[in-house]
Amino acid sequence: MDSNLFLFKDNIIIETLVKAFDFIPAIILFFKNAGGFLIGLSLVLSLFFLIGIIYCVERLKILRIKEEEKYDLKVEPAIEKATPGDMALTRRWEEAKKLIGSANENDWRQAIINCDIILDDLLEKMGYRGESVGEKLKRVVTGDMKSLSDAWEAHKIRNQIAHESGFVLDHHIAKKVFSHYRKVFEEFYYV
Repeated sequence: MDSNLFLFKDNIIIETLVKAFDFIPAIILFFKNAGGFLIGLSLVLSLFFLIGIIYCVERLKILRIKEEEKYDLKVEPAIEKATPGDMALTRRWEEAKKLIGSANENDWRQAIINCDIILDDLLEKMGYRGESVGEKLKRVVTGDMKSLSDAWEAHKIRNQIAHESGFVLDHHIAKKVFSHYRKVFEEFYYV
């Protein structure tokens, strides 16, 4: 009887396993159908996201172009350097020196304005872009110009001369501003 019981138990186990294996084709079929659905869905989603990425990249390119036009963030390397033998520069600098040595306050004002024009030319040749000297000076990195603080001090006084009608300029201040410009120009061998 023990052997019958043993066979009976084996039959139950075998029948249970056979019934369990009957579900395997159904499970495989389910995963095939679900897998096909998932593959199809993933292809559609991949295509959608690829189109989205391409759209975003193209919009970024357009945005960068507009940003560059608006802010002109590029600084081109200096190609030209003024040499001490530059006749136009020498003439403008000598004229500014004569004006600063004058006894007339209007001549001092004109000398400072002329020096600021020379500074504008210097910054332009260095590759800095902007509508004014102030905008160009904002783009200068301290390491690129040792005399940046001198340029700012001189330019501030020039702005006061140009924009404040009641600004009084004495000869001491005029000479001090002129020396600031001289430091900037000497750094770049402009004078």
